[in-house]
Amino acid sequence: MKILVQKFGGTSVATPETRERVVHHIKRALAENYRLVVVVSAMGRKGAPYATDTLLSLVKENGAGLAPRELDLLLSCGELISATTLSSLLVRHGIKSVVLTGGQAGIITNNQFTNAQIIKVNPKRILDELEQGKVVIVTGFQGQTADGEVTTLGRGGSDTTATALGVALQAEYVDIFTDVEGVMTADPRIVEDATPLDMVTYYEMCNLAFQGAKVVHPRAVEIAMQTNVPIRVRSTMSDHPGTLVTNMNESNELAGEIHDRLITGITQMPSVTQIKITVQHGQFDLHLKVFQAMADHEISVDFISVNPSEIAYTVKDEQADKALGILRELGIEPELHRHCAKVSTVGAGIAGMPGVMAKIVEALTEEDIQILQSADSHTTIWVLVRGEDMVKAVRALHRKFNLHRSNYA
Repeated sequence: MKILVQKFGGTSVATPETRERVVHHIKRALAENYRLVVVVSAMGRKGAPYATDTLLSLVKENGAGLAPRELDLLLSCGELISATTLSSLLVRHGIKSVVLTGGQAGIITNNQFTNAQIIKVNPKRILDELEQGKVVIVTGFQGQTADGEVTTLGRGGSDTTATALGVALQAEYVDIFTDVEGVMTADPRIVEDATPLDMVTYYEMCNLAFQGAKVVHPRAVEIAMQTNVPIRVRSTMSDHPGTLVTNMNESNELAGEIHDRLITGITQMPSVTQIKITVQHGQFDLHLKVFQAMADHEISVDFISVNPSEIAYTVKDEQADKALGILRELGIEPELHRHCAKVSTVGAGIAGMPGVMAKIVEALTEEDIQILQSADSHTTIWVLVRGEDMVKAVRALHRKFNLHRSNYA
């Protein structure tokens, strides 16, 4: 069978108008002779009646005492509402469908409620239903333990559901439908001339996602990358083909010398606090004390820089006071820079290419933006700037690397 997995996010199933667009894409796929698996998220975003955050607010009014197992039962309701509503709409359009929960679809997870990891996928039930000519609608974001308990997969879980099913079914594509026409060179709310990318590699997409681009969850990309199932990031409201996410070899075959492109995109992550600690001569154990204390109190650290005389790292703004208190209990008086932003320059072409950091520094210096900290990998260069400089920094870097131009002209 020629199988396609389509995933529709919360905004795509939120209104009668957008749900009709979902049906449009389903009809197009069926006309192209695909056997179709459709993964849906809960309707809308925070504030919408059936959105995940809205369901969560129902029990938060009573405190934080609900056990994780029961919490997952609540959180799984939003996708069931979306799936059955879509199924009823397909009936009206004369399209046969069946709704399966994550567990019924064969998604087996561990028992880490509210943030479960997929152990395996048994797609037999899905394949049986596809053989009968039905569109299989699967509730995203959820699975089931080996002993039948309902679990949820954490933030971005519907993307993870879609790519896990795509891998298990050996799908030709996994289409992630969202409210933008693909992966952009920057956040279009910040950069007016940001342009959609025709193609990105899995590695680039993971880095863009980890550093702030929210169109696809990085865990979903990592799953697809394991067996090279291509992802297409598309807009529900148009028929544009969107952005193809695939491996570098396939990208080169399809688009020629695409990795002459130096930079793929610029992303940003606001609301972080930089913590700097001076290390005195002979304090060889201070590094361990600091990071062990952060781990013991479940504070996630990022943007880590360690040398014999200084420790620097970032935490989320809302955890800054907690981190400060912990360090003071250890007799450490750190220097804090609150309300900073991490700005990332991502591109597979960065590896081994001289002059990239010089252009980044030049772009920011021209705008009088101070770099508080920097780091790099083979595909990404990060800079930490003051929060009030974030928008200006993203625009400056987008302009410096000419990302407003077509990448595949």
